[in-house]
Amino acid sequence: MSDGRSLDPADWNAFRDLAHRALDDAIDSIASARDSGAWQEVPVEVKRAIAADPLPVNGSTTQDVYAQYRDLIAPYSVGNRHPRFFGWVHGSGTASGMLAEMLTASLNVNAGGRDHAAPYIERHLIAWCAEMFGFPASASGIVTTGTSMANLIAVIVARQGALGSTVRQTGIARASERGELVAYASSEAHGSVAHAFEIAGFGSDAVRIIPVDATFRMDLRALRAAISADRARGLQPFFIVGTAGSASVGAVDDLAALADVCAEERCWYHIDGAFGALAILSPEQRSLLAGIERADSIAFDFHKWMHVPYDAGCVLVRDGTLHHASFDDDSPYLMRSPHGTGGGEPWFCEFGPELSRGFRALKVWFTIKEYGLARFGDLIAAQCRLARETGALIARTTPLVMLAPVTLNIVCFRYAPRLAEKALDAINAQIVLDLQEQGVAVASTTRVGGKLGIHLNVMNHRTTKADMALTLNEVMRLGEAALRALQPTG
Repeated sequence: MSDGRSLDPADWNAFRDLAHRALDDAIDSIASARDSGAWQEVPVEVKRAIAADPLPVNGSTTQDVYAQYRDLIAPYSVGNRHPRFFGWVHGSGTASGMLAEMLTASLNVNAGGRDHAAPYIERHLIAWCAEMFGFPASASGIVTTGTSMANLIAVIVARQGALGSTVRQTGIARASERGELVAYASSEAHGSVAHAFEIAGFGSDAVRIIPVDATFRMDLRALRAAISADRARGLQPFFIVGTAGSASVGAVDDLAALADVCAEERCWYHIDGAFGALAILSPEQRSLLAGIERADSIAFDFHKWMHVPYDAGCVLVRDGTLHHASFDDDSPYLMRSPHGTGGGEPWFCEFGPELSRGFRALKVWFTIKEYGLARFGDLIAAQCRLARETGALIARTTPLVMLAPVTLNIVCFRYAPRLAEKALDAINAQIVLDLQEQGVAVASTTRVGGKLGIHLNVMNHRTTKADMALTLNEVMRLGEAALRALQPTG
């Protein structure tokens, strides 16, 4: 009998009834994702209700808390389950992914280490990923919150490779004897690359931004010139980032040619493949990623093109020994044992900065086991085809103008009647806001060649050709309305 201190439900049957109701509500919300608007703004009164809620000193019933969830939270998600959510690069989740999350919460394990099933599942998942990308069996990796954390881990491992084990104790300034370390990434690289260098102690100034060519791939001639200039100044080039699927336009660098440059210049080769790396699963897109198997590290997300519920990313590192040496920890409270709960080496807390880690690998394992890689490959190919078809339709529709070629699944364009650039920027920004606020679709904006355009990311597994056509029709309607509003009356 409980002494009143346990946090277990006082009435398990009542809790079971509520849990079944909550699960039914959640399933209904996913099954009916198409039926609601693509996005709904949080009403002022809801924001006020959330902000006015006092710090709970005494608790409520589970039923009361769930009722508040239904009223204040559930109706106002970001919208990425909806088939016309095209903004930024978001995965759309799956119903069974929700089930895996529930199972993970029921286990409530710390996947940072010790001997239990979670680390074995994660280790095997990393082996699957290494096989996917043509990495050796000796490679290592870890499931992360996303590619931002994965990029950071890669930078730290490369730092260890360049400066040796003393860098962890002495810092970069004292460990480097051959000059300041510098890195290279294209102007299309994600901002998390520069942030990783800031966090790792190099500063973002250490990252040389290399221009791109007409297809938005890193200009290799400019890269070689930058490396040569830095060496002439006594600096030490050590890290080159290849982008596999840029966030703005979906561009993929010439990964094989970059691998050649890295080999010639003795630089660590990292690939930021947040979403584009998983195009390796599609026979139609795989050739775009030729050379990815030569990388020293790859960062990518499961929560994008594999639709695992947020959050779930990954970093793979070719040199597993170096990866472990970059984070190993011999603190006395983390002593290992040859068997028992303290066994199960190596612990995942020694492959990244987190000791406490959720069992993110379960939902990824669950997803891959259920659907299989071939199904994701087919889905990726279909979405890339739909993006190309949409781009072709835009190119035939006046006054719509494409701003970048469709490489993978991202379509960048603008509504472009004969107006000054500033006015065109304003009209396209307004179109995107109107699409969102009317619940028609969620697009986002980006700048391509200095021009503000409309960004459609075709990634939702529920999206159809009819959704794309409806969205373009609404862009035209809203653009014409915005154009009329600019014209003088009378």
